[in-house]
Amino acid sequence: MDIITISREFGSGGRELGKRLADALGWDYYDREIIDTVAKEEGLDADYVNAVLERHEWWTVPITFHRSFTAATVPNTELLVKEKEVIERIGKTERSCVIVGRNADFFLREKAPLRLFVCADTESKIRRCRERAEPGEELTDKEIERQLRRIDRSRASVRELVAGDRWGDRGSYHLIVNTTDWDMKELAAAVAAYAKAYFSRSQS
Repeated sequence: MDIITISREFGSGGRELGKRLADALGWDYYDREIIDTVAKEEGLDADYVNAVLERHEWWTVPITFHRSFTAATVPNTELLVKEKEVIERIGKTERSCVIVGRNADFFLREKAPLRLFVCADTESKIRRCRERAEPGEELTDKEIERQLRRIDRSRASVRELVAGDRWGDRGSYHLIVNTTDWDMKELAAAVAAYAKAYFSRSQS
């Protein structure tokens, strides 16, 4: 069983790269599927669960939380713990997969995943956000840029809470992938080739 985990800057195309990478390798793919499973097992609306986990409403949890997933002081942390359990179950399936986000690289660290971090320049991220905006959503470039920074700060804060390390720290990843000016299909093929070589080398 081989696992690739993808951490990514908001708007960098990490989700699309992950799906194309899974398709290229013929592996399982997990992203929103994790949220859907948490919601189903907790009897909650999936959009609600996603909103809670994306807003990260557990800031009164002691910073030592990453050392012991036990007593939480905010009810919404139950969803974070449930998310962790779902990811750990994925790791027990013995099926090779690509997992986007959710700090899966930390939760599955004993499985020695190939850890990717996906980034892009600001202009590319703004353009991608515009291409995927909901109908009628009209934001200026500065407003989008502020949103990019806000979401990435949230991801960094959650990473500190969960794992106790720095989100985006290049020492935490095997490969940093800059999607700027790349055709995503071509990039996925290149990363798939890297992944095959990586796992072949690690198993030899």
